[in-house]
Amino acid sequence: MNRQSTKQRPDLYSRITDKIIAELDKGVRPWMQPWNTTQPHDRITRPLRHNGQPYSGINVVLLWSETISRGFKSATWMTFRQALELGGAVRKGETGTTVVFASSFIRTETDEIGQEVEHDIPFMKAYTVFNADQIDGLDERFHPLPPAQDPMTRIGHADHFFANTGALIRHGGSAAYYAPARDYIQMPAFETFRDAQSYVAILTHEMTHWTAAAHRLDRDLSRYAKDKHERAREELIAELGSCFLCADLGIVPELEPRPDHASYLASWLEVLSGDKRAIFAAASHAQRAVSYLHYLQPDSIIEGEAA
Repeated sequence: MNRQSTKQRPDLYSRITDKIIAELDKGVRPWMQPWNTTQPHDRITRPLRHNGQPYSGINVVLLWSETISRGFKSATWMTFRQALELGGAVRKGETGTTVVFASSFIRTETDEIGQEVEHDIPFMKAYTVFNADQIDGLDERFHPLPPAQDPMTRIGHADHFFANTGALIRHGGSAAYYAPARDYIQMPAFETFRDAQSYVAILTHEMTHWTAAAHRLDRDLSRYAKDKHERAREELIAELGSCFLCADLGIVPELEPRPDHASYLASWLEVLSGDKRAIFAAASHAQRAVSYLHYLQPDSIIEGEAA
């Protein structure tokens, strides 16, 4: 890695984090795609690459945020060159959106006793993409698709998805939570929710917490109840995981913050302001959680993706 790329990396962390902080300062959760719940047949999806593959991790947050602020209707994004290869052309004057590619390389060094030691060195670089709405000449597949599944089909699919995880889900009471010590998810009775999609949206949040168990992804929840910053970090992971998973299931996520999340906004701002990598880490953990839940599905295909 050259000196220039080493210098650019912290700047990239700061630039992206500062953008997200600015949105949170205004009370806007930039990862919340504004799906129109009055049109339940609308297609719900993650941002898509030019080849139809979904983005993951922090790039989902970045592209949803841009979709919200600029009013794009297409879910597809591509580079300037990819647009040309597909017969399109970015319109003059259009500005692109920064996304990141994260990977690593192996560097071999000789230690003090003369032995060669391999180090896995992570790196991240930025590149620019444009929404299909900014590009002329693309065919219709890159623009909003006709209605997909009806809402009840989506709900049935989500029910099967949750059942396949093997998670113990109990019902009763008025609170939704994951109990780490006894490894179960508690949900209010189904009938108490506004609709079936609201139930599924809350359950995706708790399922993300459920993946933290030591015999699953082993996220440390030991300080969750004692440290507000650790609690805020885990809640941010769960919120992002819920949004990612809802998009995968075609379900509208929690459009309104839960009452217990209102207090997290200040904590999220504090955590992100003090740690420029916190949102990247949260998005990465959320992506791992969602990938793990997909892994538990029969005949699942896990694809390795950069952020």
